[in-house]
Amino acid sequence: MLQPTSHFIDLPQGAQCHLRHFPAAGSPVLLVHGAIENGRIFYSQSGKGLAPFLQGLGLDCYVLDLRGRGLSHPPVSRGAEYGQFEAITEELPAAARFIAARRPGRAQIWISHSWGGVLQASTLVRCPELRDKVAGLVLLGVKRSITVRSWARLWRVELGWKRLLPWVAACFGYLPAKGLGLGADSETRSSLAASIAWVGSGAWVDPQDGFDYGEAARQNGLPPSLWVTGSADLLLGAAQDVQRFMAECGVSEDSFIEMGRAQGFLHDYGHIDLITHEDAPKDLFPSLKRWLDDLPGLGYE
Repeated sequence: MLQPTSHFIDLPQGAQCHLRHFPAAGSPVLLVHGAIENGRIFYSQSGKGLAPFLQGLGLDCYVLDLRGRGLSHPPVSRGAEYGQFEAITEELPAAARFIAARRPGRAQIWISHSWGGVLQASTLVRCPELRDKVAGLVLLGVKRSITVRSWARLWRVELGWKRLLPWVAACFGYLPAKGLGLGADSETRSSLAASIAWVGSGAWVDPQDGFDYGEAARQNGLPPSLWVTGSADLLLGAAQDVQRFMAECGVSEDSFIEMGRAQGFLHDYGHIDLITHEDAPKDLFPSLKRWLDDLPGLGYE
């Protein structure tokens, strides 16, 4: 396999988004990480992970570091004013256009983990011209709102994410999640506030400009999609909340896989190890390949 390389996409105010490219001759794939994460969730320095696996199949993979995260420049810092709105309206469209320019005429596959799937779905229903360029979506542990009732939700979401972390972000001017041991990367105050607005059970409406994503999804729909979560993911990707977001997107439950021993998989997977577990290449990844094989127009070489 060819060695991965890095590309940088210019954004407003002199910023740049980083794309880690795992080159191959087949259909292009755009992978997007979730909140307090970066693109490294899809690959390791030793060549393991979902992106190298897909490259090995012959798919041309681009892993996005959202603005300020990973190797994107400049990193999130005090006073950074961009957030979720810019990810949906600037960063993902710019990445899609960059890939389209390099691979003209080839339909893209979009793959996401956690909140990255909310961003991808939001971009596609808001920008139907991009939707027509995407052959399929794979959403791993993706939910928009959290409705499960549990002590974990009370502590981690209602008290932590919604109350404590905004106070921390106000003190620092951003959320230094990595420094606090909460995740792999930082978030801006704007992106944190926007996720809080959506993680409740309210409408799927943009908190910045009022765009109604729910209505746009009903009108435009999504490309064919596969939704996967772990049976041990009881909070950040709980099955009922994944299926709730599927319904908002107009997607049939036939597109849903829950990964656990009861369903015939090797483990009861959680939110992160769904894609990082050492057994993912022989448990989850083959399931993704089988689904991708059925997509019309997909080419591995």
